Amino acid sequence: MAKTTDWNPILRSEFAKPYWGELQRFVAQERSAHEVFPPDEEVFTALHLTPFADVKVLILGQDPYHGPGQANGLAFSVRDGVRVPPSLVNIYKEMATDLGLAIPPSGNLEPWARQGVLLLNTSLTVRSGEAASHQQKGWEMFTDEVIHAVNGKTDRVVFVLWGASARKKKAFIDESRHVVIESPHPSPLSAHRGFFGTRPFSRANDALVDAGRDPVDWSLGPN
Repeated sequence: MAKTTDWNPILRSEFAKPYWGELQRFVAQERSAHEVFPPDEEVFTALHLTPFADVKVLILGQDPYHGPGQANGLAFSVRDGVRVPPSLVNIYKEMATDLGLAIPPSGNLEPWARQGVLLLNTSLTVRSGEAASHQQKGWEMFTDEVIHAVNGKTDRVVFVLWGASARKKKAFIDESRHVVIESPHPSPLSAHRGFFGTRPFSRANDALVDAGRDPVDWSLGPN
């Protein structure tokens, strides 16, 4: 995390642990031999765009997208001009049903991140064309610490856990203070098994307003 954010003092102790050096060497070796996404300068975009102090919703993904030009350091998000991936298409469909919003033309979720929605993947890098290629290399130890830190916030946070991998992190969350919204993953393989109809966007805003926090404006384009 080269840029200075309020996450630095919270996560600084991780950088001294043995796994961190091993992880960084692994990623550097991968970049020297393969194309790795996202670009090095965008690996920590989620933490740079969403300061710890601002986090009100945490949406947990798994891997960055492994197609060229897709990953931008935010879970489920892609750059402007990149075709919206199938999982995000389904997220947008549910958002439209839930809130009556128009489906946005862009898959760039930066406006959410700038409102306190932490779009965190459990693994922060991936080899081009090879899903899960950087899992179990150390990233999960780091992102688990991010989740623990958010769980430690005194203000209510809504944790949105989509899919089996994300739902395992529910064990980290104190539900006496925070709210968990969980369902199957929005990917085409599982969305029809219980993702559609869960209304996560309105439920998240209801939970925030109930705790005296400002709701998220989920709209991403003209309605």
